[in-house]
This record gives sequence, structure tokens and C-alpha cells, in this order.
Amino acid sequence: MDSLNSLNAFVQVAAARSFTGAGQQLGVSSSAVGKSIARLEERLGVRLFHRSTRSVTLTPEGAAFLERCRRIFTEVEAAEQEFAHSLGAPRGKLRVSMPIVGMLMMPALSAFMRAHPEIELELDFTDRLVDVIAEGFDAVVRSGDVVDSRLVARPLGKFRFRLAASPAYLKRAGVPHTPADLLQHACLHHRFATNGKLERWPLRAGRGRKDLTLDLPTTAVVNTIEPLIHMAEAGLGIACLPDFSIREQERKGTLVSVLDSYIHHSGTFRMLWPSSPYLSPKLRAFVDFMAAHLFT
Repeated sequence: MDSLNSLNAFVQVAAARSFTGAGQQLGVSSSAVGKSIARLEERLGVRLFHRSTRSVTLTPEGAAFLERCRRIFTEVEAAEQEFAHSLGAPRGKLRVSMPIVGMLMMPALSAFMRAHPEIELELDFTDRLVDVIAEGFDAVVRSGDVVDSRLVARPLGKFRFRLAASPAYLKRAGVPHTPADLLQHACLHHRFATNGKLERWPLRAGRGRKDLTLDLPTTAVVNTIEPLIHMAEAGLGIACLPDFSIREQERKGTLVSVLDSYIHHSGTFRMLWPSSPYLSPKLRAFVDFMAAHLFT
């Protein structure tokens, strides 16, 4: 058991890149974590981490050992989940990375928590490209392409972008009929938190025609979607938003879309998780539930 505790401390330090962070996760002091790692290194006869005053990084030997530890804990968890599954509902902690726009998925997430009270859901909202395996996530939800062959992917649903504004704003400023008309409008923009760039509005000159690049006014710029929705509803301008994020506003009539025939981009949200011959009941329950309810 002491060996497993040492391995768990090692995995937590590798994920947090910090003895303090690992200690917080484990509920012990950073010095206790450091001593556990030191004993493990002495027992193995290798150095697992490069330590400095600013960072903790894996050595090549540490990186190789981490992969083995991941497999060990996957097998342990699989064994536990087999018994848990035979005894009743899925249970245990489920650690999931969500995009920042994932806050708009909270109705589905809340419904999942009500449906599976035995599962402890730990959500990390970020647009950073996390390393699912090295950082110890059970799964991630992302809208980009899958580039990691170690991961399994399942589509959760498609979305497309809309240019949306309030009826009051359109009555005051006029309805744009072509993309060029946007040059005379208040435009509300999203800036990517990961690279600081403005998200390009996916405009085309018409169906099947070439992409348009317009120097649109920047009336406001924010790095999350929720403020854009609020500003658009408040009549402050036109925003480019994923359709699922404004479904309720369109239903109530507080936002309406414009220039639909000039918007061409669509995307797919996917659930990604480490490839394994055994999918734990708690992860299977989460994947199935989100696929069924995210965009309903």
C-alpha cells in the first residue's frame, strides 16, 4: 500500500508540476510529498524530476515511469469499477477538462449530476490544449481536430456559427444585408485566450464562394462567450456566436440572426479519453449521457 501511495504522489506531482499542488490534491503537506518522492527515487535508483525554485519537470526516466504508473492505476481502477458496476450505479471521481465555452453546457452537466449522484464530477474549464494522459484527466471535451493517437474520440454534436443581435439594435442601426454592411455596425468580438488572436468571423461572398476578410469594427473584445451574449442582448452590437449558445435567446426573441447565407463555418464537439480495452462505468455513463443530451 505504501508503494501505491508513493506512485500516486509521483503521478500527482507529474500532473501538477508542483509538490505544493500535489499535496493539495492529496491532502498532505508539500514536504510529505517531497519525502515520498525522495524515497521512491532512492528505491528505484533514478531521478524522476528536475527540481528548481520555479518548476518541477520530469526527467526522461520519470516520463517513462509515468506511462507505466498510468497503466497500473488504470488497471487498479478497472478492477474497482468492475466490482462497483456489479454492485450498482457508476461511482467515483471523474475529472474532465472542458472548453471555456463549456460553461454554456452546464444544463446538460447539471442534469448528469442529478442522474448520477454517486459520481463526483471535477470540471476544469480552459481553452488550453491539455495533455489528457500526463495531467490525469479521465476525459476532455473539445471542438478541434483529434491529433493524439493515444485518445479515443466520440462526437457529441455539431454546431455552426451565427451573427446575432437584438431586435432593438437592428431597429436602431438597420439590418445588414451583405457582409460589407457590417463595416457600418458595432461588432462584438471574441479573443482566443490561448493565443491572443481575434476569432475570425467565417464570412463568405455567398454560397459556394470564396472566404471574405473584412476589417470589421471592434466595438468590444472579450475572451469568453458569455459577455458577448449579454452585450448582444443589451443591444450593443452584433456578435458571432455558436448556435447552441444562443438557442434559448433565439427562442425568447431576445436575439435574432442575420446574414445566415453568408456564414459557412461549422464544427463538432467531441469527447476524448485515453485508449483502453476497458471503459469504466462512470466514464461510459458520462460519455453516453453527454452524447444524448448536450445539444437536445
